[in-house]
Amino acid sequence: MDDNDRSIVGFVMIGHAMVHTYELSIPILMTVWLLEFSTTAAMLGIVVAIGYGLFGVGALPGGLLVDRFGPRTLISSCLAGMGLSFLALSLAPSVVGIAVALALWGVAASVYHPAGLTLISNGVEERGRGFAYHGMAGNVGIAGGPLLTAVLLLAFDWRLVTALLAIPAVIAAVIGMTIEFDPTAAADVADSDRERRIPTSLVGFAGETRRLFTLSFLLVFVIVSFNGLYYRGVLTFLPDLLGDFLTAAVGDIQLFSPDSPVAEKFDLAQYLYAGLLTVGIGGQYLGGRLTDTIEPERGLVIMLAILTAIGLLFVPAAKAGLGGLLAGSLVLGFALFAMQPLTQATIARYSIPESRGLSFGYTYLATFGIGALGAAVVGTVLTYASVSIVFGVLASFSVLGGLFAIALVTSQ
Repeated sequence: MDDNDRSIVGFVMIGHAMVHTYELSIPILMTVWLLEFSTTAAMLGIVVAIGYGLFGVGALPGGLLVDRFGPRTLISSCLAGMGLSFLALSLAPSVVGIAVALALWGVAASVYHPAGLTLISNGVEERGRGFAYHGMAGNVGIAGGPLLTAVLLLAFDWRLVTALLAIPAVIAAVIGMTIEFDPTAAADVADSDRERRIPTSLVGFAGETRRLFTLSFLLVFVIVSFNGLYYRGVLTFLPDLLGDFLTAAVGDIQLFSPDSPVAEKFDLAQYLYAGLLTVGIGGQYLGGRLTDTIEPERGLVIMLAILTAIGLLFVPAAKAGLGGLLAGSLVLGFALFAMQPLTQATIARYSIPESRGLSFGYTYLATFGIGALGAAVVGTVLTYASVSIVFGVLASFSVLGGLFAIALVTSQ
C-alpha cells in the first residue's frame, strides 16, 4: 500500500471499529439500566430498537449524502455525532433520555457504512486489502466494545463510562478532517466512463429503485431482513441471558473478595459475551472462504440452517452445564458472523453494478433497520414468556430466512 492507501485505510478502520464499539456496548449498558431505572426488558428493548432502527434506516439517505458531500465529511460527522450522543447519554435522567441519546447515535452512525465503503472503493488502489483490514477493524470493535465497557464498569459509574467512550470518537473526527489523502485516487477510467445513476429527485430515486428490485434482489432483501432480526434479537439481551445461564450452571462465582467494590460490579457473563463476539472473527473468515468455494446463496441456506439448530438447541445445551453453555456460545458466535460475508457476496451478485451503492443502502436498511425490531420482539417475549420461547422465536426468523434462501437458489 502507498501513503494514500494507508491514510484512507487507517481512517476507515478507526471509523468502523468505533461504530461497532458503540453498537455492541449498548447491550452491556442495558444490564445496568435495567436496575438503574427499574424498567422492564420490554420497555428497554423498544428504547434500544429506536436507536438501532435509525442506524439501519439512515443508511439509505446516508448513501445519497455521501455522493453529494463526500465520504470524508460524512465519516467525520458520523464520528463527532456518535461521540456527542454518548456524551448526551451520560447525562440522561431517565429512560426517555436514553431513548433520545440512542436515537441521536443511530442517526449519526447510519451514514458510516455507505461512506466508508465508498471511500475504500474510490480511494484505495489495493481495494482487496483495504476491505479486509476494514472488516477486521469492525470485528475488533464488535468484540472489544463490550469488553472495554465491561472493564470500565468495574471501576466507574455507567455515566462516567459513557462519557469516557465519547472522547476517542470526537478526537478521530478532528483527525479525519485534517489528515491528507486523495479520496478518488483509485477511480479508474472504466468507473468514470460508466453512466452514473445517482438519483437527483424523488422520481429518479423511485425509478432506480424499481430497476434494482428484481425478484432475485427482493428475495435477497427479505433474507437479510430475517437475518437482521435474528442478529439484533439475540445480541441485544444475550449478556443478561448468559448471566442467568452461568448462575444456573456454576452458581454465584466470587472471583473477588465480597467486601471489594469490584465484586459488586464484576459480571462474568459480560466477559463470556465478549468472548462469543471475539469468536465471530473466525466466523467472518469462514464465511469469506465459503464465498470462494460455493455460490453465496447456497452458503446462506447452510448457515441459516445452522442458526435454526442453534435456536432450538441453545437453551437445552446451556441448561446441561457449563460445557454445554460454552459450546453453544462458541457455535453461536461463529455462525452469527459467518453470515456477513455471505450476505455481502449475495447482495453483490444480485444487484446492478451501477446502482451498487443504492443496493447496499437498501440492504443495510433491511439488516439494521428492520432487524432492529428483533430487539423489541425479543424484549417483549422475554418479559412475558420463557427463555426457551425467545430462542424459538429466533429460530423462526432463521427458518423463514432459509426458506427464502432456498427460493433464491431454486429460482436460478
